[in-house]
Amino acid sequence: MKTRRRRNKLKGKQIALGVTGSIAAYKACDLARMLIKSGAAVTPVMTENATRFVTPLTLSTLCRKRVIVGMFDTPESWDVEHVGLARTTDLLVVAPATANIIGKFAQAIADDFLTTCFLSTESPVLVAPAMNWAMYENPGVQSNIRVLESRGCQFVHPEKGELACGEIGTGRLAELDVIVDAAVRLAQRSTELSGKKGLITAGPTREAIDAVRFLSNGSTGRMGYELAVAAARCGAQVTLVTGPTHLSPPANVDVTGVTSAEEMYRACKKLAPKMDFIVGAAAVADYAPAAVSEGKIKKTGDALTIEFKRTPDIIAEIGAKKKKGQVVVGFAADTKNAVRNAKKKLREKNLDLIVANDINSPESGFAAETNKATLIDRAGKTVRLPLLSKREVADRVVDRIVELLSK
Repeated sequence: MKTRRRRNKLKGKQIALGVTGSIAAYKACDLARMLIKSGAAVTPVMTENATRFVTPLTLSTLCRKRVIVGMFDTPESWDVEHVGLARTTDLLVVAPATANIIGKFAQAIADDFLTTCFLSTESPVLVAPAMNWAMYENPGVQSNIRVLESRGCQFVHPEKGELACGEIGTGRLAELDVIVDAAVRLAQRSTELSGKKGLITAGPTREAIDAVRFLSNGSTGRMGYELAVAAARCGAQVTLVTGPTHLSPPANVDVTGVTSAEEMYRACKKLAPKMDFIVGAAAVADYAPAAVSEGKIKKTGDALTIEFKRTPDIIAEIGAKKKKGQVVVGFAADTKNAVRNAKKKLREKNLDLIVANDINSPESGFAAETNKATLIDRAGKTVRLPLLSKREVADRVVDRIVELLSK
């Protein structure tokens, strides 16, 4: 049934299938066959270690194309082959991916054809790891995965089960149906926002008290960064206006760094009129000290009183000046009545969509890796999402932006 539903979903798509030296390499043969049945033309690229598990002849026969292994194989044309393949590929799928290849990708090491092709491609990349559970859980491997995800690579993470070594753990290659479905989604998503410009805000702001102290909040910026990656992956030209964070700048995204709410307001006010969609995911301070001491305020025996002033409401002003066809999305983090308060903000700020989340829960607070969000649109449609990673929430929000723009 799944194969029938996917038939021609990849029609006309050129896919490079990277196969590395995992015991799961034999599954790449069935994966290639399934991608071809979905309509794709598949070019196999194998590492030298992968050829110890599966012969190039097998994949060549299945794909009806020459398998590329060595950097210095005789090319079929006089193009620089790794660049030529990277330029003509709509999607690079690496399955199975070893810890070794993930590390090379993350560190921009190009010592064979697959790594060189990876560094040369501008197309979406889908990685499906397979390895021993202890290797997969190693902090270095997990760090490399996070680095690649921050640069826009999509992962189909391994499953838990019995491994080739006989141990039980998370490291077994994901089911092939899951990998193919992810490939279809990624190939289709890559052009959904082509030609569109998006502005996304992220992170906290810092409001200075004196020369060394400031007021801020616990936002890490991850939700906004994930939104920027998701929108760019759909083909949008994205500008990310971000407060101070420890996150690496996303790939293929223009980044403008700011510190205070006033600085973020000025940057957004300048950029917003040019945008097709705006997402206010930053945790902007509502108040800032009315006066900032030039030096450090010295400690005395008396209490300290600070007068505060309101900061600009960035998303409200953007909503009030929204041009025809522009989509404006807000976020509402609250500790009580999150959905009810979000609906009120949606109306008051003239938004098209708002994302509400209750930050009381440790699973959906500022520093959490996950979020349990509720999406509410102008028509009153309310969608309560289950607990998802912030990357998955970002994908759901971008899906709604695509839908709203199409209307």
